[in-house]
Amino acid sequence: MSLALYGASYSVYTRIARLVLIEKGVAFDLHEVDVFRPGGPPPEHLLRHPFGRIPVLDHDGFRLYETGAIGRYVDEAFAGPPLQPVNPKARARMNQVVSIMDAYAFRALVWDVFVERVSGPRQGRAPDEARIAAALPQCRRILQALDELHEANGPMTLADLWMAPMMALFRLAPEGADALGHFPRLAARFDAFQARPSAKATRSPVEG
Repeated sequence: MSLALYGASYSVYTRIARLVLIEKGVAFDLHEVDVFRPGGPPPEHLLRHPFGRIPVLDHDGFRLYETGAIGRYVDEAFAGPPLQPVNPKARARMNQVVSIMDAYAFRALVWDVFVERVSGPRQGRAPDEARIAAALPQCRRILQALDELHEANGPMTLADLWMAPMMALFRLAPEGADALGHFPRLAARFDAFQARPSAKATRSPVEG
């Protein structure tokens, strides 16, 4: 079996795919692709992904992009601990959390707060204070929703693998750490996940 993942170590969504593969016990090779390089995504990567995004999974010639599709495929195609509940209501709740992370959290937590407060200044760019301030009410709304929807003591699912990489970056910003501190159940679940071997193996370079 040959399984390759094309993405970048700095990428939230590449990390999600890596977490899924590691938690399932699936061996893979990570091929670094920088879609933000000058000139845009490499031409050969556009043959894998017509929209120039990451990650892309290649399983013996079966190519798959979109992280949601990759995560569910890996969980269903390989042996290992199941990452999706069988119960329809629990599975729907998991999918709801994943959708929240994709539709609302990635923009607010990562781009509007982490990038502006942490990543940008590390690259010599002043933070956009207005953008951060405007995003914080949405961030608190997201955390409130996740705290209400996600079971504090339930089994690990794809929802955890979606939340953890975004929370890790969000909490690097002082505003993010403060906001998450108001939701101790959610913070405890995140801290427990951060101790897992998969989380340590995929730790983002920006986390230090």
